[in-house]
Amino acid sequence: MNIELHTPEKPADEATLKDISSFLVKHLERFGDPEEHIRMAMTYSLDPVRGGFVVVGRDEGQIIGAVVVNDTKMGGYIPQNILVYIAVDASQRGKGIGRKLMQAAIDKATGGIALHVEPDNPAKKLYESLGFTNKYLEMRLQQ
Repeated sequence: MNIELHTPEKPADEATLKDISSFLVKHLERFGDPEEHIRMAMTYSLDPVRGGFVVVGRDEGQIIGAVVVNDTKMGGYIPQNILVYIAVDASQRGKGIGRKLMQAAIDKATGGIALHVEPDNPAKKLYESLGFTNKYLEMRLQQ
């Protein structure tokens, strides 16, 4: 697998962004969001003022995994980074691709990383094996 990194300094072109967002819509499955939200998160990541990055894993030119991380600019009292999306092609799961993508994201990030995971998401074990802990119960108010 080849890993490519897109940053505000080295952003992806529009065609690549479309490919990544389409991939995430398909492979996030029930844990996903509408493509519009995924595009907003990637736009944030690649904005020089906001920041973050997108990690993409490719095999023979095809996307087999992707990660989107937003920089909160608030390191210290909340984690500096939020892992917004991660997905691996359903046909490629169980081969260590998610771990390699997560490790690339951890290596690139400056400061802590927060992520949200459903209790029944099989990826929870991967996150725990990489050192992520469950410190808080998240509560939200949607208005």
